[in-house]
Amino acid sequence: MPLNSLGLDTSCYLVHGTNFEVSKRYTVLEQVGQGAYGIVCAAQDEVKDEHIAIKKIENAFEHITFTKRTLRELRILRHLQHENLIDVRNIFLAGSKDDFEDIYVISELMETDLASILKSTQPLSDDHCQFFLYQILRGMKYVHSAQVIHRDLKPRNLLVNANCDLKICDFGLARVSFSKEFQTCPMTEYVCTRWYRAPEVLCSWLDYTTAIDIWSIGCIFAEMLERKPLFPGHNTQHQLQSIINFLGKPKAEELGKIKNEKCRRFIESLPASSGKPLEEVFKDAKPSAIEFLVHTLRFDPEQRVPVTEALKLSYVSQLYCPEDEPTRGPLDTSDFEFERRKINIKALREECDTAAISVLTPERRYLILGICFAYKQ
Repeated sequence: MPLNSLGLDTSCYLVHGTNFEVSKRYTVLEQVGQGAYGIVCAAQDEVKDEHIAIKKIENAFEHITFTKRTLRELRILRHLQHENLIDVRNIFLAGSKDDFEDIYVISELMETDLASILKSTQPLSDDHCQFFLYQILRGMKYVHSAQVIHRDLKPRNLLVNANCDLKICDFGLARVSFSKEFQTCPMTEYVCTRWYRAPEVLCSWLDYTTAIDIWSIGCIFAEMLERKPLFPGHNTQHQLQSIINFLGKPKAEELGKIKNEKCRRFIESLPASSGKPLEEVFKDAKPSAIEFLVHTLRFDPEQRVPVTEALKLSYVSQLYCPEDEPTRGPLDTSDFEFERRKINIKALREECDTAAISVLTPERRYLILGICFAYKQ
């Protein structure tokens, strides 16, 4: 039965108990994914005659943390356009301008993700690993040039097609590294799936840099080589112990950088360890692969190679092409004022209203929430 809450001619689909209310431009085909923040369905774009993905973010204004995450992700993706990042093509609301709760995000449809590939029996050659790694680095070179930290890089957030094209997705935990003049709240909230968390995150540092993404990339690459997670910790303490058993106990100067006294004492109480020789852990890996791990999996974030230098390491040197690795300037802080001031749900709704800057065709009316939302006046 057609619904008219968007001011558009829409259809409603029931997908695993969840209503999908979408423009008749899209024909929902099947569910392809589900997470804590919504369901993703494959659909047919009848106008462009192509398959796309529709992500439904339910109850976007139920919790302020979730609302800010959604707003942050969409505003970041508005500005970041790159071949190795997921392409958001359209965003619309289900409901009126004043009471919408659900957000629909239209993006390109990718066939699978790296996590599914690594769990499968599909062979993964060294050429595959090299090409996937290069694309991750190429995409993150662009992201970091915008002063954005992804903070949740993991195989599940790396989408892949049959031709091995890779795209980074899920910027819901991303943060923008602003200058000291534009202070936001400390980066203390949940960051990254535990297995890919950098030591400084596990040690509760109040501030951190793009180096946490480099650590995650090192963990992902190690998982590509061995087809299993490198540090599958059961909890934060076990995760930290696994890292130290692998790398060796941090030196005194490295321990001195840990401000959390409880964490520092815990590490100091651990027995002396020189770590494991990487050549023994990754017996079939090339020397250039070992070199990459050495440069990315460092306990001290200041010693990790930045993404621009990681691209020059010998493992991906055959693909390195700086003239085809676009970058951009830092994001404009004006889009992220909500990050540094106290704000409630009502104010975030008003953030949507005041951001309205354009009305397009009758078929697609937009409310710009950092990107475009269709809504009924």
